[in-house]
Amino acid sequence: MRAKINISEKDFTVNLNKPIDISLTLYGNQQNVTAWYKDVPSIKPVQDGNWVASVKEGASVNFNDISFNPHAHGTHTECVGHISKKFYSINDCLTQFFFEAQLISLTPELSDGDSIFTADQIRKALNDNKPEALIIRTLPNTSTKKSFKYSHTNWPYLLEEAALLLRKLKVKHLLIDLPSVDREKDDGKLLAHKAFWNYPAKPRLDASITELIYVPNTVKDGQYLLNLQISSFHNDASPSKPILYELV
Repeated sequence: MRAKINISEKDFTVNLNKPIDISLTLYGNQQNVTAWYKDVPSIKPVQDGNWVASVKEGASVNFNDISFNPHAHGTHTECVGHISKKFYSINDCLTQFFFEAQLISLTPELSDGDSIFTADQIRKALNDNKPEALIIRTLPNTSTKKSFKYSHTNWPYLLEEAALLLRKLKVKHLLIDLPSVDREKDDGKLLAHKAFWNYPAKPRLDASITELIYVPNTVKDGQYLLNLQISSFHNDASPSKPILYELV
């Protein structure tokens, strides 16, 4: 099914029959991705004495408790409340869910033992476009990202200048396939987060960062319609399910 949609005063035609899910599935075992020194999530049947809430164990329903951390265990979308003294909830900050988006693929550059993404790399990849949402697929891109254990790996990150460029281009929603846009161990500086959200000077409350996505190699760089859905968590971040649709 094709549909016409108006986003940011622009008209698009999209193919709704071929959604492209770029979120990670949450598992209660070692198949799950982890970061920030957390073990894997837990998905277990409720137990009350000898009663186990599992149909296989004789119960009438499956009734599981799930324990996880949005930032460490999968695709999540966060607002400026992630770094601010004042509380902000992603459920209050993200109130629009469809965006004109551009997918770019970037290979990090090496600098003093780190792998970095620069403003110049992003500028060239955007090719003068100014999308409302930017999706960054980092290279090399393998399926191991779906279950990778990121803690203590010093993953690639955005330089402050790169995040500043995105803010100047008025990119409101940044999506990336890493646990953070910042260096894993940066003494709490969070330079890219702060630059993107313009914190603390004048925080961009309607801007979001989505981390730990996965974009298959079969998906080509270019323009898409992004549907960014979150759970209704009263928290700085929520598990999310970004979906791309091809423009036709």
